Amino acid sequence: MKFRKEPQSQSAHRHWLAALAAGLLVAVAGGAAQAERVKDLASVAGVRNNQIVGYGLVVGLDGSGDQTSQTPFTVQSLKNMLTQFGITVPPNVNPQLKNVAAVSVHADLPPFVKPGQTIDVTVSSIGNAKSLRGGSLLMTPLRGADGKVYAIAQGNMVVGGFGASGRDGSSVTVNVPSAGRIPNGATVEREVPSAFDQGDAVMLNLHSPDFTTAHRLADGINERLGGDMARAIDAVSVRVRAPRDPSQRTSFVSVLENFEVNPGQAPARVIINSRTGTVVIGSQVRVRPAAVSHGSLVVTISEQPFASQPEPFSEGETVVLPDSEVEITQEANRMFLFQPGTSLNEIVQAVNRVGAAPGDLVAILEALKQAGALRAELLVI
Repeated sequence: MKFRKEPQSQSAHRHWLAALAAGLLVAVAGGAAQAERVKDLASVAGVRNNQIVGYGLVVGLDGSGDQTSQTPFTVQSLKNMLTQFGITVPPNVNPQLKNVAAVSVHADLPPFVKPGQTIDVTVSSIGNAKSLRGGSLLMTPLRGADGKVYAIAQGNMVVGGFGASGRDGSSVTVNVPSAGRIPNGATVEREVPSAFDQGDAVMLNLHSPDFTTAHRLADGINERLGGDMARAIDAVSVRVRAPRDPSQRTSFVSVLENFEVNPGQAPARVIINSRTGTVVIGSQVRVRPAAVSHGSLVVTISEQPFASQPEPFSEGETVVLPDSEVEITQEANRMFLFQPGTSLNEIVQAVNRVGAAPGDLVAILEALKQAGALRAELLVI
């Protein structure tokens, strides 16, 4: 006996259509000031890119390929390829190729991409090839984490870098000539399964975890669509009931992602990049009453050697002796005072007033944190 799944009732269809209509009216009307669209705050769970990678050969290089004596896998790959075309290279023959390079090929497979569509690929040398400029990638299968082939890449490369060298060994390199891209260089052969149309709900995942934003997002959806349509699961995920029919679900998510929500304010943070000296101060950073005096010592050492001449007829030798001058100066910077609840603008003005460099600013912020006057999280990355 065969069972046939009954379609949704007409009342259910009318309910979803009414909810979509109400959502469209509110979305068109616009939101409050500083509101952001749902599509800018969150993503739909399961709708994501997938990484694929492959190994291939680039041919047609102008003598800038792999040195086969140091990269034997390039020759091995070429021999295997020729074998597939019925050409057998004797085992004792080792081709000395300069126009072939072994490369890795990788790409991102967008969600919902279908077989027959094309995607861009990036090609990078994994041997000692000097440049891939002017080369062509031979047919390369691209596999996913499950080992299945999802795309086939092939085509002429676009390389932004180049290099030039002289006979004396001097060389000049601009950008990176050992990597390039092939626009629309891979054809999709397999579709990645998606759970988007499964279940009776869609999950919205916030890009930045925040309990306030998750709560406001759920409340905003319920206010616009009515009932108990959305429920905040945690600081990241908001579960929204959605129609099961794929076409209706697509329209539902289209309306949903254009809703505007006022996100919660970010935590008070000061982020310091220890490598570049970049300091970013959040708008919520506040400073309790504190006095800061910043000055630095400048030590200057200059060397002025002089020649010491021997006395006449003493049979001595002229000797060059060092003459060092050491000078220490201290900058007389005035002390400045932070009032209660000092804002970001006032902090920047106070620091600029004493002429503090990024490194000095880090020292000031660390001292304020140790003194308990900095009401913010200090992150060093």
